Amino acid sequence: MRTKQLLIFTFMFALAFTIQAQPPRGPFVHSPQVHDDKTVTFEYLAPNAEKVILSGQFLNGGPVEMTKGDQGIWRVTVGPIQPDIYSYNFIVDGTSVMDPGNVDYFPNERFKGSILLVPGDEPRMYELRDVPHGAVTYEYYPSLEGSTGSVVVYTPPGYDDYPDKSYPVFYLISGTTDTEETFYKVGRTNFILDNLIAEGLAEPMIVVMPYGNVAARIAEQTGDVKPQDPPRDSEASNARMKQIENDLIKNIIPYIESNYRAIKDRESRAIAGFSRGGGQTLRIAYGNMDTFAWVCSYAASSSPEDMHTDFVSVSSNPEQTNKMLKLNWVSVGNSDFMYRPVMDYMKYMDEHNIKFQGLVTSGGHTWMNVKKFVTESAQLLFK
Repeated sequence: MRTKQLLIFTFMFALAFTIQAQPPRGPFVHSPQVHDDKTVTFEYLAPNAEKVILSGQFLNGGPVEMTKGDQGIWRVTVGPIQPDIYSYNFIVDGTSVMDPGNVDYFPNERFKGSILLVPGDEPRMYELRDVPHGAVTYEYYPSLEGSTGSVVVYTPPGYDDYPDKSYPVFYLISGTTDTEETFYKVGRTNFILDNLIAEGLAEPMIVVMPYGNVAARIAEQTGDVKPQDPPRDSEASNARMKQIENDLIKNIIPYIESNYRAIKDRESRAIAGFSRGGGQTLRIAYGNMDTFAWVCSYAASSSPEDMHTDFVSVSSNPEQTNKMLKLNWVSVGNSDFMYRPVMDYMKYMDEHNIKFQGLVTSGGHTWMNVKKFVTESAQLLFK
């Protein structure tokens, strides 16, 4: 009997300690809530805050104030919102924060916004559909100056089922301040390829998504401060571009071709990039015509000066350029700050008889447009 009482006492003591050790729980917050009419409700728990504001790409009139309700939960409902993927955040008494109720976030060096998906009535090409799915893997490889680089790799549906089959590779570089995760988490490249392949619109391919800021990664791993982004078209900017070129040609491609069933010839390699990544793409592709036969620039251009100096072989011998490039894709939004430079780049190629395929959409320098560019250009690769 005494032993039984001792066990009961021990259990009750442990239970009381466990309950005391638990952190206090606040009221349940559900955010974001996407309703059938495409309106969206956002909630944020901040009982002691004096002002909470919602900021998001979907707010045409700018940020909106939220209203404080019971138990210190701030709420606002906005919309209806056009189906797409958007970034957003809360501003709490002047400080920008992610939505703690949302596990999806925007990978970026400078800000960590949350991601809102407003689905279409039918799933869009970048949405999850009931089709065979590929796999997404994080890989780490030996990079420049003794650092360790990271890439996100997509392998198509069936990759593991057919061990004797090899695939072409699409290298996809994201923009300024973005990371190797952005084409995956925001651009939804894996779902785009899954859906295109399922419909027979794209060839099965491996997609490799590297981090375009090698200098920042090296600084992070050596304990140095991340260097500032240099001005466009400056010597420092060109040096940074040379870094990613060296990393891709000397490290990333050999690593992928040693660890994945990649077809190892130029006609089975494509490269694309958005914004800074698009500029890097053009420099890498034009400087390594023996490595890539497919090139896509999204909201990026090469200046006439660069074409006349760094890439004179491309512009002075258009017949050879057109023969070597299976696809030279250029795309931009008509309200993008890169619209004019891209249009000048297209004009230059027209005047120098360099073949290209152009796409001008509505919209600006956004990942909403990038998803369109990837969807359209991926259908042309390796065919």
